[in-house]
Amino acid sequence: MEEKRTIKVTVDGKEYTYPYGTTYRTVAADFQDRFPCDILLVNREGKLCELHKVLDRDCSLKMVTAQDKPGIQTYERSAVFLMLKAFYDVAGRENVERLSVEFSLSSALFILAQGRFSLDKALLERVEKRMRELSAQALPIEKRSLSTDDAVELFRQAGMDDKARLLSFRVNSHVNVYSLDGFVDYFYGYMVPDTGYVRCFALEPFENGFVLRLPAQKDPNQLGDFRPSRKVFQELYESNLRAEGLNASNVGELNTTVSQGNATPLILAYEALMEKKIGDIAAEIAARKEVRFVMIAGPSSSGKTTFSHRLSTQMRACGLRPHAIATDNYFKNRADTPRDEDGQYDFEGLGAMDVEQFNKDMVRLLNGETVELPTYNFKKGVREYNGTFLSLGEGDVLVIEGIHCLNDQFAHSLPKESKYKIYISCLSTLNVDDHNRIPTTDARLLRRIERDARTRGHSAQATIRMWPSVRRGEENNIFPFQDSADVIFNSALIYETALLKPYVQPLLFGVPRDSEEYVEAKRLLKFLNYFLPIPADNVPKTSLMREFIGGGCYHV
Repeated sequence: MEEKRTIKVTVDGKEYTYPYGTTYRTVAADFQDRFPCDILLVNREGKLCELHKVLDRDCSLKMVTAQDKPGIQTYERSAVFLMLKAFYDVAGRENVERLSVEFSLSSALFILAQGRFSLDKALLERVEKRMRELSAQALPIEKRSLSTDDAVELFRQAGMDDKARLLSFRVNSHVNVYSLDGFVDYFYGYMVPDTGYVRCFALEPFENGFVLRLPAQKDPNQLGDFRPSRKVFQELYESNLRAEGLNASNVGELNTTVSQGNATPLILAYEALMEKKIGDIAAEIAARKEVRFVMIAGPSSSGKTTFSHRLSTQMRACGLRPHAIATDNYFKNRADTPRDEDGQYDFEGLGAMDVEQFNKDMVRLLNGETVELPTYNFKKGVREYNGTFLSLGEGDVLVIEGIHCLNDQFAHSLPKESKYKIYISCLSTLNVDDHNRIPTTDARLLRRIERDARTRGHSAQATIRMWPSVRRGEENNIFPFQDSADVIFNSALIYETALLKPYVQPLLFGVPRDSEEYVEAKRLLKFLNYFLPIPADNVPKTSLMREFIGGGCYHV
């Protein structure tokens, strides 16, 4: 059969022709002037393709830049590869014991470095200079396929035991590795074709490590703001130490634990750690005699409802009488709800809440009065009063959960000493390996996909579609206030992705290939492939994970 010589490529509804075997990089160059930042990948009918790949069939293409989620992830991954290469060049490979990308922190990645060197500003300046030299040379980032056995042996000999352990659980017979000027590594995801694409970065000392600063998705041509939350950093760092103490700091270690039949002890140990933290918070609340309002806020799928129940149980054990109040009951009537720039109701902004009525009711309760509390009728879009009365006696504490609970404008009339504010979030610190971090938002998205399907009948496609909007609401209404909390509670469980895998995997396979959400669904499926599954049998009924998979003892 004669090889096809001309390929038809459709971009934005218009057809173009290219010779068979033309690289996607060449095609992307013809459309680069339509975009404010570099094209990093192409989307060929739902499949992401790196720019070194070639045209071998008629197709429709979409250009992917760092203003798209797959693009900014590709940029971050490539910048990490460049940093690793430069660090080894400057410090000497033989002097580096471990270089690990721990977690994201305000448009940057926090990195720990151990070895025979002084991690100071001077060293980081030399590494950054080397990164810029490598970037200026536009060195190719090459991809090749190895047998899984060969890859395991390669990384074992290179001292990268985390990667060797991870790949030893791989079912596929082959694995792709990347090389840059002789330095070989494994990455979960795609890369840019050469180092010349990675130009926007900076290195800075931070705490006992350093940060690799990167651009933000909204403007990939300049560094994102670096305003780290010290409280969130501290909680992430302490969570890392807890995971290391349980020999579960990365997926390879977790899989080893599961394969050896030790999943249940790990589950129970982590649940015990979480229960102790909740108990400590309850004890602190009880010790502050003036506290009458426990204000709880956190992003979507953080487990706020189950946490509130478990905290209330611990508060009872401390001699307090907790009463739950949902701020949703203080929504304005639908007719009075403000609209966003698209003309849709803005239910997430503070303007959607009847702030003054909430404050009036809470002050009256604080003053010892009896108050009739409202119930919001979501079907009718109105607030109703159905004879629910409450008054506060000695030992009575209100447990209030809602998106605006950390915002002092929401509870502006309440004395500061009467409030105890809790920020809860799923701050996952489990990473694929030392060089491949897992975004904390992935853990929350997987939780949300399963819960939406189980309790609301939503497809994975629908949940993925709405997720960017959910994230924007969090950026505006929750994250700016996280440092005002008295305590930060990390609801991430080290075993949860392995637990969620058999629940979420079938849902992700249901996302249509021709949909916008398919690329994200496929990425999540590839991610889940790293994990050995854990059955839910021995997950306690009080576990926060029961809010998402069901079978819990709380009505959530």
